[in-house]
Amino acid sequence: MKVELPRLPYAANALEPVISAQTILLHHGKHFQNYINTLASLVKGTEFENKSIEEIVQTVPDGPIFNNAGQSLNHAFYFSQFKSPVSNNVPHGKMAKAIDVAFGSFEEFKKQFSQAAATLFGSGWAWLSQDKDGDLVITKESNAGNPFRRGNNPLFGLDVWEHAYYLDYQNRRADHIAAVWEIVDWEIVEKRLK
Repeated sequence: MKVELPRLPYAANALEPVISAQTILLHHGKHFQNYINTLASLVKGTEFENKSIEEIVQTVPDGPIFNNAGQSLNHAFYFSQFKSPVSNNVPHGKMAKAIDVAFGSFEEFKKQFSQAAATLFGSGWAWLSQDKDGDLVITKESNAGNPFRRGNNPLFGLDVWEHAYYLDYQNRRADHIAAVWEIVDWEIVEKRLK
């Protein structure tokens, strides 16, 4: 397995004012890079050295390898799913239909997802994913948790570790969550649907 930091698909300041360039540079360039570096050193010479990150997340026992593989995978999803802010940013097509079927409306989905992200105790992730039957579900995952671990297909993940928002929002996690809806690239999220 070759573990490398993926390039950002946008400029560091492209998500402002929702996420500042300073936060992007620290979060992507420092935190994410550290997970990648640590994972590479932990798997070297082990049975996991030639496995994909997804395989590692699904099979490795809890511990340092899982934590760094999980965070590497989570952050790869996270940084790839955004675009410059758009007012009234909503999904269309298959994604909109899937959300309506599962939650009744996009507004109800946002409410439930935001509640999950805001009420996750401590650090972790809120996820929209597809379960084994293809139904959309919202989960709260502690620390490096990922829906792959339960056999689900992750579609959209929100990092609610403080390093993801503290420079811009301090301890106002709910404000960060409310602002993020403006930068979700729903076309990318839809491409993850199975």
